[in-house]
Amino acid sequence: MNALQERQWVEAARRGNQEAFEHLVRAYEKRVLALTFRMCGNPEDGAEAAQEAFLAAWQGLESFRGEASFSTWLYRLASNACVDLLRREGRHRAAAGPSLDDEELNLDAVDPAPTPQEAAERAELRRQIESGLRELPAEYRQVLVLREMHQLSYEEIGQTLSLDPGTVKSRISRGRKRLGKFLLESGNFSGRTPSKEAEEEGCQ
Repeated sequence: MNALQERQWVEAARRGNQEAFEHLVRAYEKRVLALTFRMCGNPEDGAEAAQEAFLAAWQGLESFRGEASFSTWLYRLASNACVDLLRREGRHRAAAGPSLDDEELNLDAVDPAPTPQEAAERAELRRQIESGLRELPAEYRQVLVLREMHQLSYEEIGQTLSLDPGTVKSRISRGRKRLGKFLLESGNFSGRTPSKEAEEEGCQ
């Protein structure tokens, strides 16, 4: 789907064209589900939050003015749906500990030719990170999922969650610290000193 096609579908959907909206749902369904699954911590809640997000999108299309991209707006709705669900069910948890940087946490970075042992270690680390994310309060899980798994910039995260850049950076830093403690306690993280955080503070 190119940008022009998306705009045409959005405009048609705003006029009440359900078929156009179904095209948008199919185009973004997998990405929204990936986001909500990780934020909510289980497939059932993730599917419920995704459904609520798409319903909110359909009901709110008239108010969508295109100041941000449709995907950014949809991510915002999905993130809000996850937070609302987690608050309703009282699933906020917290921890504290050492810091992580982008290189250590990026789950999508792929070595061109990992050995079987490296692949197994990475799979285990991924499972531990997934478990750690489920332990985080929703406001920290939100920013880490958007940053590390969906590769959004700080600015895009701010647009998605209606946060200023300082708050985004603060939540990412605190979320990494809490996740770092979880990984240290599970024995799956070396705890080396971050090398990029100061650079990111200056360039993001």
